[in-house]
Amino acid sequence: MAHSTLLSCLLTPYAVPVLLAAYFVLPYLSQAHLFAIPSPFPAAFTNLWLFYQCRRGRRFTAVHHAHQKYGKLVRIQPNHVSVADDAAIQVIYGHGNGFLKTEYYDAFVSIRRGLFNTRDRNEHTRKRKTVSHTFSAKSIGQFEQYIHSNIELFVKQLNTICQNQTDPRTGYASIDALNWFNYLAFDIIGDLAFGAPFGMLAKGKDFAEVRKTPDSPPTYAPAIEVLNRRGEVSATLGCLPWLKPYASYLPDSFFSKGLEAVSNLAGIAIARVNERLKPEALENNTRVDLLARLMEGKDETGATMGREELTAEALTQLIAGSDTTSNTSCAMLYWVLRTPGVVQKLQKAIDDAVPAGIDVPTHAMLKDIPYIQYVLQETMRIHSTSSLGLPRQIPFSGSPIEICGHTFKPGDIISVPAYTIHHSAEIWGPDVEAFVPERWAPERLTTRQKAAFIPFSTGPRSCVGRNVAEMELTNIVGTVFRNFEFVIEQKHAMETREGFLRKPLGLNVGVKRRQHA
Repeated sequence: MAHSTLLSCLLTPYAVPVLLAAYFVLPYLSQAHLFAIPSPFPAAFTNLWLFYQCRRGRRFTAVHHAHQKYGKLVRIQPNHVSVADDAAIQVIYGHGNGFLKTEYYDAFVSIRRGLFNTRDRNEHTRKRKTVSHTFSAKSIGQFEQYIHSNIELFVKQLNTICQNQTDPRTGYASIDALNWFNYLAFDIIGDLAFGAPFGMLAKGKDFAEVRKTPDSPPTYAPAIEVLNRRGEVSATLGCLPWLKPYASYLPDSFFSKGLEAVSNLAGIAIARVNERLKPEALENNTRVDLLARLMEGKDETGATMGREELTAEALTQLIAGSDTTSNTSCAMLYWVLRTPGVVQKLQKAIDDAVPAGIDVPTHAMLKDIPYIQYVLQETMRIHSTSSLGLPRQIPFSGSPIEICGHTFKPGDIISVPAYTIHHSAEIWGPDVEAFVPERWAPERLTTRQKAAFIPFSTGPRSCVGRNVAEMELTNIVGTVFRNFEFVIEQKHAMETREGFLRKPLGLNVGVKRRQHA
């Protein structure tokens, strides 16, 4: 009798709306302690609001606008609250708080879990110990030779363009700067993480070898496009991780193409590690790059990484060290060119520090030039390549915690949106939307501003390769403005789209060779 009653209820015209109401309302009702926190409709009832914003490539702007409307606490998913308060940074991300990465990171797993998407704290500690020596001061110093050689080729290729493609009417050759920064960044990380550059600078083209397994025949794919698609689809599916196994069947080709990109990106890592681990390559190898250091890495038991884990960690370095650098380089060029006086200050500072006749300065020549660091820090603040709030969950075994006067319970997810923090007039002043490198001068920078600057995140899950990234960016800035003059040729502002990272969609500039001492 009970079964027939249930069946008759399910067959009534009201079944669908009742089930939908239960699906959306029950999660909301189960989080009664979050009722008082405002949210854009229907974010408090369903993950679909954030999912939709990610699909549009506008998560950071949607969350930022929600904070402007509602205040420092905004509910962006039924159990996820965005906290636009710099005082919460150390509470959520700092050492010793025990907060966990959420299921959001499951959407980023391909070969196996790497340092970035490992959620288990003990496993992350093991991986971090194995990888950390890779980024020691000694190792980073040895990496510069690979960065330097690729920047030399970058200069050579731009010189060739200037010689052969200059418009006599303007005196400049026209390029999309983003493409060339992409080629440079991918060749550098290919050289560092896999033992050889991808060859993009040499060919002026985006391509890479792909192998689904170490023994499968090679195919080829555009690595930059693959990485962009992978970031977009993973960041979107991270809002609904259970959907990942079924996403390729969705009518929106964004998902099928994105998941194909996930597979191809893993295949790029497999192909490059496979080449590096060939017996003849190992026998004659004298390189001191990232992959060599990863192969040497040992955990607390003395065990080294197996082939699959090594490939996964090399892939992590490829993802972390490629379009992060090119996005920042492109944004740096855009903001420097559109801000009067900055180019001249940069060039003077560089010329004063670099000996005559040097086209590609070393890091030692550039690292102590304060104005280069001011420009880079201001770029990472105003552009915020990592713009979204990285989600963290209060452990179910933990205790309630108070943030901004509100008590959060175990199981709640909270995050601090980097873009909103970096664009807070309360923190940075009324000129927050202006590009002002001088705000980073020690006499102007406040303790609060220093603590609120989180382009590499902070705490135990912060970017392990920060020092390499900063060296690479310093060398790029010093070389670019040592050798070339630029003008912006596009009439519109630089457009961006957000996947996991906020990336420029292009930057059309004129370039010509600069004469220096």
